[in-house]
Amino acid sequence: MGHKTYFVSDFHLGIDADLTSSEREKKIVSWLDSVKSDAEAIYLVGDVFDYWFEYRHVVPKGFVRLFGKLAELRDQGISIYFFIGNHDMWMFSYFTDELGIPIFKAPIELDLHGKKFIIGHGDGLGPGDHGYKIIKAIFSNKICQRLFSFIHPSIGIPLMKYFSKKSRTYTEDDSEFSTEKGEWLVEYCEEKIKTTDVDYFIFGHRHLPIDFRLSNGKSRYINLGEWMHFCSYAVFDGESLQLKFFESRYTKIFGNSI
Repeated sequence: MGHKTYFVSDFHLGIDADLTSSEREKKIVSWLDSVKSDAEAIYLVGDVFDYWFEYRHVVPKGFVRLFGKLAELRDQGISIYFFIGNHDMWMFSYFTDELGIPIFKAPIELDLHGKKFIIGHGDGLGPGDHGYKIIKAIFSNKICQRLFSFIHPSIGIPLMKYFSKKSRTYTEDDSEFSTEKGEWLVEYCEEKIKTTDVDYFIFGHRHLPIDFRLSNGKSRYINLGEWMHFCSYAVFDGESLQLKFFESRYTKIFGNSI
C-alpha cells in the first residue's frame, strides 16, 4: 500500500480537445498506472465526464478503459473517491455499485495525516454566478431528475451533451486568473478561513492549475486544472502538497504560492 494521496479533476471525457476523448482516456489510464505503486488514495474531483445521465439500467456508452483501470486499482486496495461536478451531477449509484467508489455531492472536510482539507468540485461556491446556481438547483432537484429519466436515452443523452457544451463554453471563456477579488473560489476560501482552520482547499471546475496562498499566510487554495490541455493534478505525500503535470506542454501554475 502506498502513502501518497492524488487529486485530479475535469477529464471531460466524451469531447475532443488537444487529444480526442479516446486518446485522452488512454493517457489518463497511463497516468493512473504511473501513480498506482505509491497511491494510498485517489480523489476524482468532478467533471470526469463531459456529460452523464445515469438511467436505472443505462449509462452513457464508452469509457471502458477507465472503468477497467479503476476496478483494477480498487481490487489492489487503493481507495478512490468521486465528487460529482456540474457536468456529471447526475451520477447516482453506478460507481458505488459496480466499482466500490463512494460518490460525494457536496464538499467535504477531511483530515489527512494531520492536515485539514476541504475538497469539492467547486461549482456554485462563493459569491456571484447566480444564474448557474439557479440552474444547478433545478438540475439537482429529484423531481426534475425523475422526470428527465422518462426521456428515452437516445434523446436524453444527446440533450445532456448539448447542455454540457453550453456549460463548458461558459467556463472556458474565463481562462485567466484575475486576482483574489475576481475569483469566486478564492473569496469562498477567504470567508471559510475566518471560522475554520484549513490547510488546503482542493477544487476543480475552474480549468486552471492554481496554487494560491490565502491571506492568513497558511491556507492554500489549490485548483486542479483540467485534462483537455493542462493534464494537471495534485499529490500530497503526507507532509506537503504539489501541483504537477503529466506529459503536458503546459506547465504554468497560476496564483501566488509558486
